[in-house]
Amino acid sequence: MFKVTFWGVRGSIPTPGPDTVVYGGNTSCLEVRAGDQLIILDGGTGLRLLGNALMKRPGPVVASFFFSHVHWDHIQGFPFFTPAFIPENRFAIYGGNSLAVTLGETLAGQMNYPNFPITLDDLAAQIEFKVFEDGRPVSLGPDVTIKGLPMAHPNGCYGYRIEYKGRAFTYCTDTEHGDALDANVRELARDADVFVYDTQYFPDEYTGAKDGMSKRGWGHSTYEVGAQIAREVGVKTLVLFHHDPTHDDRRISEKERLCQALFANTIAAKEGLVLDL
Repeated sequence: MFKVTFWGVRGSIPTPGPDTVVYGGNTSCLEVRAGDQLIILDGGTGLRLLGNALMKRPGPVVASFFFSHVHWDHIQGFPFFTPAFIPENRFAIYGGNSLAVTLGETLAGQMNYPNFPITLDDLAAQIEFKVFEDGRPVSLGPDVTIKGLPMAHPNGCYGYRIEYKGRAFTYCTDTEHGDALDANVRELARDADVFVYDTQYFPDEYTGAKDGMSKRGWGHSTYEVGAQIAREVGVKTLVLFHHDPTHDDRRISEKERLCQALFANTIAAKEGLVLDL
């Protein structure tokens, strides 16, 4: 089994309300099942929903977390992840080495007094923090590897490629293309069966042509660039991700339609979407 479930697809800040019910308002969180391995990508507010679902499944929860980065919209669900409060559950939490503080220190920081009533040390589950080396695959079990490479984003970020039995899934959120296509994104996405890419902005939003406020340097990309990468490196399915908080369901559907004209096998990520690789 190689299956990906989307629990949070929004960028920057949660956006609940009647205008976001189709695609969802929770921030980034994906569940990947590769054989007997459970991999969790990012811990935005969608992580709370994933935790609730895991609590209904039999047996202890054993999972490997891989965070793209530690901006708040990607970690703010972690204090509400119910399985972390259960003693028999076990989690390995992986991060890159691009920050001045460790991933553990960052997750603990958002739970320190007076931000939260309990601390990271109060969580009862067995939690081990690990650091991976850029570009060196981490073996998680039989036939399951994951590789992380730096993305172009303020304060640092990582994209990931998960391989299992000849299939590949790529997750590149919070990355900006700049004047040329990012070599690390291209490497991670090459021949991927599914390529999840940050398409937070429409092209006229990114350049500032729409409202005079350029988004250059903000660390996010467009659907046009996502389609270009997908075509050039042989991606099979492109998934538009990290939807802007100002984009309602109608706007995201428009983005999906416009991107499909550039790369036919495109879908916009939505909460509850399940992809079998």
